[in-house]
Parts: sequence; C-alpha cells; structure tokens
Amino acid sequence: MATIYTAELNPSKREFVTAWLDNQFWGGSGEIELIGTYRFDDTSGEVGLEGFVMRREERILHLPVTYRGAPIDGADDYLISQTHHSVLGDRWVYDAMADPVGIHMLNQALAGEIQQAEYHFYNEDGQYLGSEDSAITLYIRGELPENWGTVSVHHVLDHLDEDGGELRRLVGRWEDASATFFELTPEPEPQTAPIPMMDE
Repeated sequence: MATIYTAELNPSKREFVTAWLDNQFWGGSGEIELIGTYRFDDTSGEVGLEGFVMRREERILHLPVTYRGAPIDGADDYLISQTHHSVLGDRWVYDAMADPVGIHMLNQALAGEIQQAEYHFYNEDGQYLGSEDSAITLYIRGELPENWGTVSVHHVLDHLDEDGGELRRLVGRWEDASATFFELTPEPEPQTAPIPMMDE
C-alpha cells in the first residue's frame, strides 16, 4: 500500500523530474505530459519507489526514482533532488537504478514476490481520503532464468506493444499501449576451460 499525502513538495515532482531529464542524453527537451505513475514500497516502509511515464516531444520516457528520509552515502551523482515534503519533512530523491533498496524491490517484483502498491490518499492532518487505481498496470512476462542476473531499465519506450522475447521483464500497460519497463539479463553460463592434452 502506498500512502500518499495531499501535501506540498518543494521543489515539486514536475520540477525535479524535468531538471533531471534535461541533464540526461535520452531525456529530450520541452514540456512534460504525465501519462501515469506506479509505485513499490519496501517491506520496512522506509523507502518508496515511484516510476513516471511521460510524453516529451515525440518520445515516451520512463524514470523510476526512490524516496528516502536520509541520503545514501557515496551516491551524490545519482541524487535527483532534495525536496521538502510538508508532512514528511526533507526527502532525498534518487535514481532508483542506483539505490540498493530500489534494485531489491525490482528483483522482488520480477520474481513475483511483491505487487505494485495500491494508492491510498490522506490529507496533511492524516485523514483518509480514499484509494485510487494507478494509471499504469504492471505485469510480468518471460520465464524465470536459472542464473538470476542483473536488472536493467528502459528509459525510452520505443517499442510499444512488442512481445519482447523470452527475457523475464516487467511490462507496463496504460491507455491502449504497453512497453517493457525493466528486464532481467541472466548471468552467463560459467565457462569451463578445456583440459590441456599432454604429448606422449
């Protein structure tokens, strides 16, 4: 369950997402149109992951971020923003692919161990306002590999509604489109060196 407060963020999500995209080679330029978001929450409740799916120019872009109550040591290059939440206080926003807890959540999701979080809204006084379905629905495709491997992200969603092959992946669906958001690259099989033959 994702607990979402109708609170103020300074800078806002639109501001820090736009600033980060402006500095990425794949991020394009111009105004952003938000298609939708999805969320995962870690079991300790300390770190949240939110993925943004956006139109910018002629591209559809995907940016997963994590929210933390304290900075990650040694991860300054992946800090998207430090923002102030009017209920939760100071929050540190990171590129989710550089956050070990974010990667752990994505591994859990690819394994089918956790589902995307439901959205439950509260006002700043803690009063429950209701729930809402995400505009993005995630589902798993592909087979589980024997050698688990590495999670990679698709930032530019060029290949909409394509099958994507046999790789284990998280696919997002919205409106009348879908695309692979994350995929698992299996570890290569270990190579066994041939036994050298001795001359007689």
